[in-house]
Amino acid sequence: MKRHFTISNLPLVAVLWDLLVVYCAYTLCRCIFLALNWSLYASTLTWSHGLGLFGAGLLFDTPAILYTNAVILLMLLLPLHWKERPGYYRVARWIYTIVNSIAVYINLMDCVYFPFTGKRTTASVFAEFSNESTGEMLKIFGGQFLSHWYLVLLAALVTWLFWKLFRPKPKSVTAPFRLPRYYAIQTLSLLVAIPLCIGAIRGGFTKATRPITISNANQYVNRPAETGIVLNTPFSIFRTLKKTPFVVPNYMSEEEASALYTPLHQSNDSAAFTPRNVVVLILESYSKQHIGFYNKTLRNGTYKGFTPFLDSLITNGAMTYRYSYANGRKSIEGMPSVLSSLPNFVEPLFLTPASLNAMSGLARELGENKGYTTAFFHGAQNSSMGFHAFARATGFQHYYGRDEYNADPNFDGDEDFDGTWAIWDEEFFQFYAQQMNKMHEPFMTALFSASSHDPFVVPEKYKGQFPQGERPLQQCIAYTDYALKRFFETASRQPWFKNTLFVITADHVSQQIDPFYCTTLGNYCVPIILYAPGDPSLHGYDEEQIVEQIDIMPTVLSYLHYDKPYIAFGRDMLGTPADKGFALHWLPESSSYEYVWGDYALQFDGKQVTSAYMFRTDSTFTNNVLSTMPPATLNHMERHMKSIIQQYMQRMNGDLLTVKH
Repeated sequence: MKRHFTISNLPLVAVLWDLLVVYCAYTLCRCIFLALNWSLYASTLTWSHGLGLFGAGLLFDTPAILYTNAVILLMLLLPLHWKERPGYYRVARWIYTIVNSIAVYINLMDCVYFPFTGKRTTASVFAEFSNESTGEMLKIFGGQFLSHWYLVLLAALVTWLFWKLFRPKPKSVTAPFRLPRYYAIQTLSLLVAIPLCIGAIRGGFTKATRPITISNANQYVNRPAETGIVLNTPFSIFRTLKKTPFVVPNYMSEEEASALYTPLHQSNDSAAFTPRNVVVLILESYSKQHIGFYNKTLRNGTYKGFTPFLDSLITNGAMTYRYSYANGRKSIEGMPSVLSSLPNFVEPLFLTPASLNAMSGLARELGENKGYTTAFFHGAQNSSMGFHAFARATGFQHYYGRDEYNADPNFDGDEDFDGTWAIWDEEFFQFYAQQMNKMHEPFMTALFSASSHDPFVVPEKYKGQFPQGERPLQQCIAYTDYALKRFFETASRQPWFKNTLFVITADHVSQQIDPFYCTTLGNYCVPIILYAPGDPSLHGYDEEQIVEQIDIMPTVLSYLHYDKPYIAFGRDMLGTPADKGFALHWLPESSSYEYVWGDYALQFDGKQVTSAYMFRTDSTFTNNVLSTMPPATLNHMERHMKSIIQQYMQRMNGDLLTVKH
């Protein structure tokens, strides 16, 4: 007798059912987590916000569920004849039950462990317990099982439900699926499922979306502890498996390290706080290589650069520095350095468990302690690059992205989209100025530009109007410079303009050309420009002091006469002696540090100094002078550098990046 398949016994339906069961199990674990840790949230969590956190949790459950069930999805969607493989179903059922039970177990275990750590367990737990004996581990877990017996029973019940609810049932497995239509549907389902799963695991389908990681949880919470509700433990472990934990070196005692250097800033300024507005412009890929002002002698004085407006701004009233450096080589490393004075060592902060630490920043210090309105602007889709999450984590009250731009009737929405990344800089800079007109003063805002990014195109109406240069990026640098000019023209007509401190820098360098800019140090050369139109005393070109992005936050706070203690790894560029300036960054290509102070640039592999260059006179790092360097200078530099690294690692691992006021 000829039989036909039905919807009820189609494996695609079974897949959807099996995934739904797992989603329900994860949601149950989230409810248990909240119930057991209710004291951490009772005073601040509302029904509406709590439901929002549960909804956001589904975004993080999806990658974890798809990771753990990848084999099951493949087994059920392969166009195979189940009747001819009687053991196939049993194997699939066992795999499904085991992997999802393990995921539930570690979620429930974290319900108990969370109060001790304040964050979801990550892959670093394997290193934390690596030195414990088997007997000691059994003693620890045995005691926990006994004291939380109800969770053990719940885990056993969930395991039983996974086994009982798994589909397809044996009776549907034996149905004679020999029709070509069945195989066509299976093949189509598999081909559609693969890209959908990849997009869901990444957290989006567009080129502008970075793979979702634990730091993205900050986008949905009001305080760091709430990330425990949004995240799940399998996801946190998966996303940190290959991330090197911040290893705290034992270079010296804590007392000696603190005596040499401390990131704790405590004001001794007797002047009253000055509530100026603060505007920080972070320009994509704006290396000094492309800015004419810094290259007056380059190529025998013939190099003009691609930034006539920025050159004019510096010349006619801004403060800038010859030796100014980035702290990282990626966009996700630039934002923490500029806005929170956190350098990048070993791993980008965004991609590590430390991204869930409580963090300070200009927005938090000024917003929470001085009543500022704070907002972050980036013209890409709101989840792009993890910027939204980091902005929330560091205290920005508002976020303006492509969604907000499209909703503004004064602009043309997606008509101004560049087709790849974001709204064109010219239009988004105007939107930025108009939004600040609506803000209550004082305000602190930051904008991250986008147009000077691959694929390096300019709006059609400007084709051929900007110099092409030697690299595709350079016409985009010129276009963004024009967008800056238009922004300042608009801003200069606003009532808040004269009472504003503007800070202009880049996230990182890109497409270096000349030999000086191609050294390890040249690869960090970015502008740091301070411009206060209402303060004519703030101008000049400092050709001695060494500064870096992490100096921006303490400089701004000092300029405003901020009177609260805070954590920042930089220093005040305007108020400390030039010989105290230094720069320290991580060299990913050699897995080492580069430390710049005085006349020297040292390279340090974590154990010993491997080379030294007199960067002021040997701009291409031709001569390694380590063997002839004054011993006292080398000793001072090495000890100071080690103290910074050691305290950074300690604070990252210990969640010590804020000061409780």
